[in-house]
Order: sequence, then structure tokens, then C-alpha cells
Amino acid sequence: MSKLFESGTINGMKLSNRFVRSATWEGMATDNGAVTPRLKEIYAALAKGGVGLIISSHSYVTKQGQAGPWQLGVYGDELVEGLKELTAAVHDNGGKTVMQLAHAGAFAASHLTGEAPIVVSTVENLTAPGAQVFTAGDIADLASAFAAAAVRARKAGFDGVQIHSAHGYLLSQFLSPLYNQREDEYGGGIENRARALMQVYRAIRAAVGDDYPILVKMNCRDFVDGGLESADSLQAAKTLAEAGLDALEISGGTLTAGRLSPSRVVKNQEQEAYFKEEARAFRKELDIPLILVGGMRSLEVAERIADEGVADYISMCRPFIREPDLVNRW
Repeated sequence: MSKLFESGTINGMKLSNRFVRSATWEGMATDNGAVTPRLKEIYAALAKGGVGLIISSHSYVTKQGQAGPWQLGVYGDELVEGLKELTAAVHDNGGKTVMQLAHAGAFAASHLTGEAPIVVSTVENLTAPGAQVFTAGDIADLASAFAAAAVRARKAGFDGVQIHSAHGYLLSQFLSPLYNQREDEYGGGIENRARALMQVYRAIRAAVGDDYPILVKMNCRDFVDGGLESADSLQAAKTLAEAGLDALEISGGTLTAGRLSPSRVVKNQEQEAYFKEEARAFRKELDIPLILVGGMRSLEVAERIADEGVADYISMCRPFIREPDLVNRW
């Protein structure tokens, strides 16, 4: 039998196979981020379709961190009851689900939040007018907000949480020397640039305990001039692993440039698995489960990735939008 259809375990979370629905903005929440019947239908269909692990769309942990309209929220206790219905839709159909926790940082939608974006540092041509720069106190508050959101996710029945530190969102901005030009303990070398992410991780771990799965989604590279490169990304990943991280999802690119945009059209198998070579390097250095996302389209390529030990789980987005029962068909 293919390794992809073998069961797996991430810190006690038992998964029926090695397929993951990568966090995908559905645009189906209410204006204030609450769950809707349509969202529940989508998640139920994915679970029925055989997806081993469903990662929620990026869920904003503070109102100031909202990225766009109809985005799922986890910033307040009033959202928990609706989220319980969402996790029930998954569990009732035999699936598992992890909530992705996010803050947009420089990409926050100020026309929706009514607040100026809060940024890692002021960067010419990248920082919106009126943006505020994080203070050390703001970063401590941010870690607390992520931790409180994780507690809500657990109360709502999510099987774990994933910290979004990819694609140019806030924690990705801290890691990237393009966005992070700070001169304090949060800027400079990768040990300092990873400090905010580690602070968030540790706050969540303290809040939910050692037995609750915590994942991170992180860029292997930003694929932009002056952005995060693979050596620094790997160093940050090793620091997370040493601190007890349960699994890492490897992605790449940013919202404004790089792999996230031009590589979305895959015409053949050679163009699949954008980040497989970077993943090979991560695999050599990390013992925690690795999840690989980016341009996966065919069972053949997914099997090759698993058989070669490049990654333990295969994560996809667009194929599941088109065909939520793809795993059952395969």
C-alpha cells in the first residue's frame, strides 16, 4: 500500500492518512468572522472526502490582524460556539482539524479593521502611511493574543493549532530581513528575527499544555530580493523543533512577489512540488514530522515525495477546492 494511505500521528493526534488540506481562505465567514452553514458544509465535505487533516483558513487572533473580508476569526469568546459546530462537522464525518492562527501585520485590511496596520518595522515602499511599529510590549501582547486564540480553538474542539508564519504575514515579516529592519532584540540575525515567533510558540504551549498538537507553517524561502533565505529558515525551524514543536509545514513566497503567485499554474509533473529541494535539506536536519505544500497535483508526485522521505505529509489547496473527495478517488 502507498505510504500516503498509512495512518499517522502528530503528538497524539491520530490521522487516517498522510493527506492535508492546507489552510485555504474560503471567504465564507460572516463579516465579523463567525462560522456560517456554508463553511460547515465545506469542512464536512473534506472530511467525507477522505482528507486526513483539515487545516482551517487563516483565523485572525486580533481584530487589528484581519487580512480580508469574510475571514474566519478566533479573536473573541463569542466565536467559540460557532467554531464548535465547525469542528463537529469534521468529527462527525471521521476527520481531524487544526485551526491556523494568524495576524496579517503589514497586510492587515485597515478599511475593515478601522485601525492602522501594525508593522515589524518601517520599510520604504512596503509600509502603508500611518502604520504603527511594534514595541516590545506590543509583541508580548501579541503572544498573549495567540495563546488566548489557541485556548479558544481547543475549547471549540480543534485537534490542534497551526501558527501561520509564512507568505509574508506578520510572523513571516519578523523572520524576513526585507520586512524586519529593527535594531533591537527582535532584529538583526536570525536568532533575533525568530524571537517573536518563539515567544508566540512558547505562550501557546504554556496555555494549551504539552499534549496538544502545535504546528507551524513557515517559508523555506521568501523568493524575493532581501527576503528570508533557506539557511536562516532552517535555523529557525531547528530552534522550534528543539523547543518541542510537533510538526512543520514547509511553504514559500510572499503575498507581493515570489513563488506564491507566478507558480500557481502547474502544467506538468516536473512543475509540481515547488519546495521539494528545500524540504530535502530540512529533512536532513529535523526529526519532527514535515508537511510539504506547494503545487501538488498528481498522486504520482505525492507518492514519490513520501517514498523518498522528503516529507511525511502531503498538503494541498486547489485540488481540494475542485474535488473535496479527491483522496477517496485516489
